[in-house]
Amino acid sequence: MSDIRPFRGIRPRPDLAPTIAAPPYDVVDFEEGVAYVADKPDSFMRVEKSEIELDASLHVHDPKIFENGARNLKRLLEEQKLLQDPTPCYYLYRQKMGDHVQTGVVAGASVDEYEAGKVKIHEFTREVKEKERTMHVDLVGANTGPVFLTYPASSEIDTFVEEFCSHNPDVDFVSEDGVGHTLWVVSAPPDVGALQEMFARVPALYVADGHHRSAAACNVRKARKERNADHTGEEAYNHFLTVIFPHDQMMIMEYNRVVMDLHGMTANEVMEKVTGRFEVSEADTPSPPQAKQFGMYVGGKWYRIMAREGTYPADDPVASLDVAILQNNLLAPILGIGDPRTDERIQFVGGIRGTAELEKRADKFNGAAFALYPTGITQLMSVADAGKVMPPKSTWFEPKLRSGMVVRSIND
Repeated sequence: MSDIRPFRGIRPRPDLAPTIAAPPYDVVDFEEGVAYVADKPDSFMRVEKSEIELDASLHVHDPKIFENGARNLKRLLEEQKLLQDPTPCYYLYRQKMGDHVQTGVVAGASVDEYEAGKVKIHEFTREVKEKERTMHVDLVGANTGPVFLTYPASSEIDTFVEEFCSHNPDVDFVSEDGVGHTLWVVSAPPDVGALQEMFARVPALYVADGHHRSAAACNVRKARKERNADHTGEEAYNHFLTVIFPHDQMMIMEYNRVVMDLHGMTANEVMEKVTGRFEVSEADTPSPPQAKQFGMYVGGKWYRIMAREGTYPADDPVASLDVAILQNNLLAPILGIGDPRTDERIQFVGGIRGTAELEKRADKFNGAAFALYPTGITQLMSVADAGKVMPPKSTWFEPKLRSGMVVRSIND
């Protein structure tokens, strides 16, 4: 079963939603965040990435950062620019990017189920980033950014969602990047109960994006439980903010790579080594048309390289991923990228930025760039089901969830 809970969501006034809701904190750096909020005094980025209002030299774990976020959230509530729903609700959040449409259920997911492996992960977390999100949630007193979950599509949930979304939405706007964001509030007790019962029949949930926020939810629950002598297990901190999408509506883009030098070789020397491990041809287009093929840019030219049979274990859900094949057969043995989690010679570029960005970076560093085929959602679920983790930066999900669309207090 999947234990999801309704909650009293904190939401922008509908007329202010376009100016308050903001990109997630982790897709912009400090300078980009400062520029983004320059003409947006009420942007939710001032809550979720509140260091952008402070001295850039502050350590990422300085409590001043999170205290500032708490003040900004309090101000928006006091000015009634953010309002809290009077009763526990679910929310339906639809995004439209071009022809792609996806609709998820906004709900509280169970920390207990996460710790028991019923909310399944596919990535490791980094301690520094995990601690930063833990401090943020605990000191701000809210889940400000949702975890992006998926589940095996259910026809009964699909039917409920489609019927409910035939009604007029509570919020509807297009953000500056052209993505449509639409929200419906599910508040009637029969609808709330029905949705909860339907998800109780979903065997498992999967973290698509938001592993650090998920881990932070566990850390916050542990800390608050220790501080609460009257802990019952029903406190708000026992669940965390998520948006849950059916797996067949997910859009995963490729997560490309740039290596910032050629490991002491010329472009021709690199290609000689690559030819020994891959089938190589010149490419008319940078992006590969299918799995197990890659676009490789080096020396000002694109090549198509294809993994040879027998160079990877086809029955291993991790080692057979394209990102693993590239790492194990080229990046490590030829270009010397031993640990892509820590090696400063490699950069990861989301597919949303296009292949021109790969060329630009490779040319700048006189290095090499690699365009990958997107990892499939069923591959992600297979890795999680096997209790394994993917190589770093295996998936890039689009569109990104807007922060501030619905906020979940952990102080209720």
